[in-house]
Amino acid sequence: MIRRNTDHSNTASRGAPKGKRASRAGNLAEHVYTSLRRAIIEQALAPGTKLPEDSVGTSFGVSRTVVRSAIVRLVAEGLVVQQPNMRATVASPSLEEGRAIFRVRRGLERMVMEELGPRLEPQQLARLRAHVASEEEAKRHAEPESIRLSGEFHLLLAQFTGNELLIRFISEVVSRGSLILALYGRPHSSECAVNEHSILIDALERGDIKEAIRLMDEHLVAVATRGLLDTDLKRERSLQDILSAYRPAAGEA
Repeated sequence: MIRRNTDHSNTASRGAPKGKRASRAGNLAEHVYTSLRRAIIEQALAPGTKLPEDSVGTSFGVSRTVVRSAIVRLVAEGLVVQQPNMRATVASPSLEEGRAIFRVRRGLERMVMEELGPRLEPQQLARLRAHVASEEEAKRHAEPESIRLSGEFHLLLAQFTGNELLIRFISEVVSRGSLILALYGRPHSSECAVNEHSILIDALERGDIKEAIRLMDEHLVAVATRGLLDTDLKRERSLQDILSAYRPAAGEA
């Protein structure tokens, strides 16, 4: 007697090559990670917001496994906290933690300037100036987005060093610093930061690394001192309603 396989639940996944399935899962996890990170730094997701895997998965149309992979990365960056056997929640850093983060950032970003040296290429300088133009545009209409872009400027500088360990450390402190600024930053303080970025690029273009180091240190001190405890963390919208703005457009996933 011939036994027929009546289990069709995994027919589609079995039909796809393993490499393609793994690649798609990786792309989905990257999108969920990027979207949650933006939603946290832009304050769409308030500190203390619970991030149940099933709800987040439903919001993005992905599995709990994909969500779990994204959350692990956010935990590593300090944007999400997760205790054993407890649901992940958006981190709620204190001002003192923020001050400590910026002290560490000053040392790390000095290293970025030293590693860059006078070797920035014209296309890299052009990318930095284009990014600053995006910051200029964002500061006119969205303070949280401006904070996120400001942090990404520093990530871009780190990426130009090619030092993978330094890039990883900078990514973590910048993410945590951006969350601190989103929580406690004075309104419209990003205007100063954008101007400071432009001046820093000028020094890098001249190859004046000593001046670039001084400007970076002054910039980070100024950014840290522009923080204050003045924010309303209450949110009334549901998790899925918030995350709907971060879903990929049709054809992007």
